[in-house]
Amino acid sequence: MTHLFSEFSTDAILKVGNESLLESYKKSKQVELFTFIRTKDSSAEIIVDSLPFTIEPHSVLALTNIQYLQFIEGKDLVVYQFNREFYCIKDHDQEVGCAGLLFFGNEYLPLIHLNEKEQNKFNTLHEVFVDELETKDNIQAEMLRMLMARFIIKSTRILKAKDNTETALTSKDSKIELLRSFNVLVESYFRQEHSVGFYADKLFKSPKTLSNTFAKLNTSPLKIIHERLILESKRLLVYTDKTAKEIAFEIGFEDASHLSRLFKKYTSVSPSDFKKQLKSAS
Repeated sequence: MTHLFSEFSTDAILKVGNESLLESYKKSKQVELFTFIRTKDSSAEIIVDSLPFTIEPHSVLALTNIQYLQFIEGKDLVVYQFNREFYCIKDHDQEVGCAGLLFFGNEYLPLIHLNEKEQNKFNTLHEVFVDELETKDNIQAEMLRMLMARFIIKSTRILKAKDNTETALTSKDSKIELLRSFNVLVESYFRQEHSVGFYADKLFKSPKTLSNTFAKLNTSPLKIIHERLILESKRLLVYTDKTAKEIAFEIGFEDASHLSRLFKKYTSVSPSDFKKQLKSAS
């Protein structure tokens, strides 16, 4: 059974289910959502970025939204999928954020092996997830984000403690690695630097090289910068009382109208209208 949570005010999406969530990946395509695949008593076969991979029993695999996935086979799986607006809109510690160890902070595809005690903890956490997804109230979104944070924290601790990177799949695709490195830099500097040239210099690449490389991954360096700025704007509009003008200055715009135009381009509404929608939805 698949459970879907969506939040109109932030465009947040969370999907929790089994292998049926992976059926749309029978043909290789970009994941587009941050994804966790957990196996139980049997293994699963997938192809990630053209590399075949077996997820061993009682393991958790983390995939970023930029990777390409083909689902070959697997049963009795637990699958979590969410977009940036669901989890990344909250401010998290660097290691467990959307540029953390499980996603962009590692040159490996993280595979986390669970012992019996850890399996029981993850089973219990999944039961709480499902129960919360069936509880519709005004604090559901916050509870679900807390549960996902707990899942990511637990997974990150296990990965660090066991040094699973030695048994993980190494990503050999230089395009993916370049995109990950770019995302990590954007996470560090987006409040001050909005130009592709700045990040290209940091990566010892030309802006044209970045654009041509990312085009093969159906994105662009400027789009990634802009989407991060929009996400931060949404975060501040949702969780603070700051005005659109204050937010614009906080994330590096000298003129608030520049942010307003960018925000409207990506969301179809201005920051002030977005704030009004939040108040009317609450």
